[in-house]
Amino acid sequence: MEIRALEPDEPEAARDVRARAFGPYSDAEWERSLRYNAATLAAERQFAGFDGGRVVAAGRLHDMTQWWHGRAVSLAGVGGVAVAPEERGRGLGRALMADLLERCAALGHPLSMLYPATTRLYRSLGWEHAGAQHKIDFSAEALRGIAAERVPVRRAGPEDAAEVAAVIRRVHRGAGDCGPVGWADADWRVQLAEENDFSYLADDGFLTYRWTGGKTALEVVRLVAASERTLRALWAIVGSGSSVAPTVHACVGPMDAALWLPAEREVDHVRRNQWMLRVVDAPAAIEARGYPAGVGARVPLLVDDPQRPSNSGHWLFEVADGRGRLERSAEHPDAVRLGPRGLAALYAGVPVATLRRSGLLRGGDASALTAPFAAAPFSLDYF
Repeated sequence: MEIRALEPDEPEAARDVRARAFGPYSDAEWERSLRYNAATLAAERQFAGFDGGRVVAAGRLHDMTQWWHGRAVSLAGVGGVAVAPEERGRGLGRALMADLLERCAALGHPLSMLYPATTRLYRSLGWEHAGAQHKIDFSAEALRGIAAERVPVRRAGPEDAAEVAAVIRRVHRGAGDCGPVGWADADWRVQLAEENDFSYLADDGFLTYRWTGGKTALEVVRLVAASERTLRALWAIVGSGSSVAPTVHACVGPMDAALWLPAEREVDHVRRNQWMLRVVDAPAAIEARGYPAGVGARVPLLVDDPQRPSNSGHWLFEVADGRGRLERSAEHPDAVRLGPRGLAALYAGVPVATLRRSGLLRGGDASALTAPFAAAPFSLDYF
């Protein structure tokens, strides 16, 4: 199998393999997919595996960032991975993902994230479960009861892409969020042009919602705000539809302030869509990440990463004043031992005790790693 970037006139060649892997695309759905992924095609980030001139596998790498304690880390978002059903079992999926992993490194991304259709393949190459996209159901009537003062809010469209991206960056940076991804302005222009999505922009907040369920419910795609005043105002816009849509399905973080606004909240109905993380360049990923204020640590590590040998070996992890670094060190008999899966899970805030009991971390005294990597990662996007 030859793996290479698709040419500008070749995306249609991958339509069949994607349809066989994920289900048929209507022409409208395919056109929408092409619009959403135009940037990856233009940047030669859509790839396919060819066998005898026929596409047998496909995948793409989105150019993104991911927030970790208020700092944005360069991220390769892996999406659209598909293998022709009749070609499965030949190792084509593994070969494609191994190739994409090397491309992540060549493109300078210290991290990679994906939503798995199957866990075993991605774990075998070093990705590990790290966080989730959370969707929760609200009573629209409860949202309508949220007290809110008027805040300057305007409708947002493609021409507001740069401002929308900047507002969202400020919200995630100020909140010290962990996990949300950042899109480029070009991607936002496409998303803000979606005719069935309705978007609103405030000085320190942003909302996108759509109608769903045969126009019997509202789906909040994204609602972020830096202040209580704006948060209440944006949720009040959503709640104003309660006379038509009794239910609101919302994508929010597990500790989103919105969960504390309604007067009534007894049982949460939550759907979690798990995502996985991969540390591609360990020193760069550690240095780029943010850390909780006031936390310090100095821990020897021994990393074994067969797919990325440059990550392997003895390291000294240090963190101080919200900054971390990973430097080569001499062999240490009590080093904490990690493979790529353990390193990814640690990076994402999975507790040390959990990692040790699951066999993803061994040896040494790892207790000092708990505080620096503490996080509750989430995502507001699926790709």
